[in-house]
Amino acid sequence: MENIKPWISAFRLRTLPLSVSGIIVGSCMAYYNGFFQVSIFIFAVLTTLSLQVLSNLANDYGDGVKGTDNQDRIGPERAIQSGKITPEQMFNAIKINILIVILLTLSLIYSAFNTYHFLYSLLFFVLALICIYAAVKYTVGSTAYGYRALGDIMVFLFFGLISVMGTYFLFSMQLDHVLILPACIIGLLSAGVLNLNNMRDIESDKTSNKITIAVKLGINKAKIYHLALIISAMLLSILFTILYYRSISNLVYMVVFIPLIMHTVTIINTKEPKLLDPQLKVLALSTFALALLLGIGHIYNAM
Repeated sequence: MENIKPWISAFRLRTLPLSVSGIIVGSCMAYYNGFFQVSIFIFAVLTTLSLQVLSNLANDYGDGVKGTDNQDRIGPERAIQSGKITPEQMFNAIKINILIVILLTLSLIYSAFNTYHFLYSLLFFVLALICIYAAVKYTVGSTAYGYRALGDIMVFLFFGLISVMGTYFLFSMQLDHVLILPACIIGLLSAGVLNLNNMRDIESDKTSNKITIAVKLGINKAKIYHLALIISAMLLSILFTILYYRSISNLVYMVVFIPLIMHTVTIINTKEPKLLDPQLKVLALSTFALALLLGIGHIYNAM
């Protein structure tokens, strides 16, 4: 059991709900339009979770071997940083995880397209390879994009646009304009989670030469940027409701505005970056809840 605990910690279970938020939204939109299949949903969730775990392990490895995770870091102690898992062990775990992602991707592709639609199957397999590469290259290697202030845009693309639209396409083999706003909403909130993480670690990232948007902007402007992400997501969700309103069920997601507004107030009033850490859980779970309620509110109209 003692050997398992460091690995469970390295998996960073608290990040997993956020990772499937786009899958939930895309699946709900597919259900509303009559395309939903349970097998596709299950494999989409499993594939996404395995990609998130891969990203977490690679992040631990990349920051660990570069010395970014050191005694100055504010967040939870990382596996390599603690010495409970060696870089070699972590690297081997990453390789195993990549194989798991590939196997789950193949299962997902088969569930969605069977032996037909070869080009679609090839497209999603290539997309999976790109996702694997992006998950690893966030902190690993000399050209890691997480060290070049590109993490936010990548999170917006992969957690938002690709997650929502890609999931919907797996069910329906088509795209729909109704996906654009929900995909942007999830992407903006997910980028907010990353920015919050980077604001918390802003001082240690500076000393480690890890250039994030928070480091580039400084803590005060990074807070303004953060508020812009959250408020933009809320405004887009209201716009989505106005454009696609069918019944009162479309408004149920607005209950999540309460923790989001409280979150923004806390961000404004927090002076010390280290005190931002508890807000990571708040924003991640709020994003998951909004995705769930937005999706359920939409599919209720199809019942």
